[in-house]
Amino acid sequence: MQLLENQVIFLTGGSMGIGLECAKAYARAGASVVIAASSGDPEVVAATLGEQHLGILCDVSNAAQVAKAISRTLIKYGKINAIHNNAGIASPSKPLHETSDEEWDQLMNVNLKSVLYTSRFGFEALKKSKGCILNTSSLVGEIGQENHAAYTATKGGMNALTKSMALDYAPHHIRVNAVLPAGVWTPLLKQWNEEQADPQSMEKYLDDIHPLGYCPKGDVIADACVFLISDKARFITGTILPVSGGAELGYKAAK
Repeated sequence: MQLLENQVIFLTGGSMGIGLECAKAYARAGASVVIAASSGDPEVVAATLGEQHLGILCDVSNAAQVAKAISRTLIKYGKINAIHNNAGIASPSKPLHETSDEEWDQLMNVNLKSVLYTSRFGFEALKKSKGCILNTSSLVGEIGQENHAAYTATKGGMNALTKSMALDYAPHHIRVNAVLPAGVWTPLLKQWNEEQADPQSMEKYLDDIHPLGYCPKGDVIADACVFLISDKARFITGTILPVSGGAELGYKAAK
């Protein structure tokens, strides 16, 4: 039996980057994957995974669109076993006082308010399935990051939210966890890297911050996500799991 056989996973932001790697990993593990995303052509991406998967064009910061996407999922599959809140944006790279109201609101709406919407509209289905919620956060939500204040605030909020959700939903047998990547080579990180003063030096920095010696691709995060969604993690909830090559451990000597 495959690890996620007969599971239905509602995955936001699953058409590129870490989300795409998760979609592929979930499909390989036997799940039916619903990719809800506003970019990257989720319908085409879902079709490449196989006919049992579904892609829905969805702005996760829009309540009506999230409600409709979850309704379509339930109509097609009759259940949801897991919601993976992976959609997120990282720009702009600025200190707080330089961040505009529009930039602040967009980050909060996409990275945090989307979790409110998927939980609101998906709760009854998860309660029925005794399912789980998984949030893609970031190590910077725990340790901070220079010139990235609004983004780190959303990820710090997601980490706290994960723990509170775990407590609220435990009586309903719904587990809630989060994964914390450090650097991962995705289109989002590549965009961020290009915004830096010296992108080439930043690439070396991104390798060096991981004690295991390299900045990984999204497959390493996807493997951890498969575990956390699976029954192998059935007694794990409220966990903020670094999948970071040890980037949070102490100081490294300069090379």
